[in-house]
Amino acid sequence: MLIYFGMAIKILENQHMKRRKFIKTASLTSVGLTLGSTLVNCDEINTKTAVLQNKEAIANLKALPLVVATWHVKEATAKAMEVLQAGGNALDAVEQGCRLEEANEKNQTVGKGGLPDRDGNVTLDACIMDKHGNCGSVVYLQNITHAVSVARKVMEDTPHVMFAGEGAKQFAISKGFQPEDLLTEASKKAWEKWKIEAKYKPIINIENHDTIGMLAIDKNGDIAGACTSSGLAYKIGGRVGDSPIIGSGLFVDNEIGGCVATGLGEEVVKTVGSFLVVELMRQGKTPQQACEEAIGRIVTKPNSNYKNFQVGYIAVNKQGEIGSYSIHQWFSMTKFQDEKNEQIQSDYYNKT
Repeated sequence: MLIYFGMAIKILENQHMKRRKFIKTASLTSVGLTLGSTLVNCDEINTKTAVLQNKEAIANLKALPLVVATWHVKEATAKAMEVLQAGGNALDAVEQGCRLEEANEKNQTVGKGGLPDRDGNVTLDACIMDKHGNCGSVVYLQNITHAVSVARKVMEDTPHVMFAGEGAKQFAISKGFQPEDLLTEASKKAWEKWKIEAKYKPIINIENHDTIGMLAIDKNGDIAGACTSSGLAYKIGGRVGDSPIIGSGLFVDNEIGGCVATGLGEEVVKTVGSFLVVELMRQGKTPQQACEEAIGRIVTKPNSNYKNFQVGYIAVNKQGEIGSYSIHQWFSMTKFQDEKNEQIQSDYYNKT
């Protein structure tokens, strides 16, 4: 009897162990199925995300190449786009676009034919910046039309960033640039007329329309920028504005975007305007939001005299989005994108 009882207990124990093993196996199988299903779902989600990101990237690439510039300079943006569509890079494009305006004697704000300082000297300022963050600049350059190209030579052929005055001129001549008189008959007449009263007061959107700033994104998505100017008309001899100052008149970060400024250079320099715009984009702002905040930094300064001067910014980000903003009305930019070369009026702060 005891033997049968012991055998019965043993059988029950074996059955109990088999039941536990079955439950454990079933549980592991269930976990495995759940985990497998989850992994499959994750793979599907990742695939869908990658596809969406790829579609967005393709959509953005369709918007490239892109050229934007301050003011109404359709011939300059067309020249830059011509370079890009021929397979050139963004740096070549902005240089060639700016050179076109420097050679345009009817444009009295840059290059040959620019309005002189109060002593009758045409002095040029320019800078350029490439996708690697390299940059070159010339200030107070005389008798050389293509200041932007001299700035590029400074960037590429020297370990320096900025050359000034006579040194910049002699460097340009050593690189094959031909000196010439930049004061055209039309600009000379304008200067002689000004001397009758010799009043110096910057006029919003007229004397402050003193710069062509250009940004380009090539088909590879790389960004470059350039700025060139003859400065404020009838300025004090030796005056330099923001145009040749890296971080003020121009700044490019190929990971983020680029910005150029125009207007009263002293006010741009005080806020390191173009660098500020790019850094605001780095923090997540759109080009439009960044331009607006940078203008806000100027107009909200204590005792700001902003009603008497103009400043404008244009900016692009890595995605090809653009922005522009100014203190006063009538600032504009030219954009060449998707086979369309157009002038766009900027939004502005002072609507009173």
